[in-house]
Amino acid sequence: MKPIFKNQVPAVPAIQCVSIALFILLLDQCTKILTERCILSTIKVIPAFFNLVHVKNPGAAWGIMPGKGLLLLAISIIVLALLVIFIRKLAEGWIERYYAISLIGGGIMGNSVDRVLRGSVVDFLDFYAGSYHWPAFNVADSAICVGVAVFIISSWLRPQPDNVEKSSDRATE
Repeated sequence: MKPIFKNQVPAVPAIQCVSIALFILLLDQCTKILTERCILSTIKVIPAFFNLVHVKNPGAAWGIMPGKGLLLLAISIIVLALLVIFIRKLAEGWIERYYAISLIGGGIMGNSVDRVLRGSVVDFLDFYAGSYHWPAFNVADSAICVGVAVFIISSWLRPQPDNVEKSSDRATE
């Protein structure tokens, strides 16, 4: 892809994207190993707001689809493969989108490793306020959410190359 806008890049070197994804995978797995070894009961970090817990989630986000680990693993592998295949098209030359996709890929790999090695996903970050309790989550979940948020914000704020090309074509007609 040839850059159309000033801040676009033709492509981020693959080593950067792979490094980000592998860093997330490594950080995620290290924190889960620590959780399994060290968290035997709830640890109150900030009373009435944040605990460290050890929860095994046999499903997807918020515990939906429990017991469907193989299906979730298959979906994860397909999504990861599609991200790798279409990363340049999805990023449209915007560096933050390459990084966002790398975060998402690292998160997918982290939770997939759990499904394969542990049979469920280990969650340990537990936030709540009063009677509102957010489901426990982990580093991989955080990377996926941050990656999706960055990608959406970039999509809203950055001009779309296809629209610019079409409008410039119409202007010359």
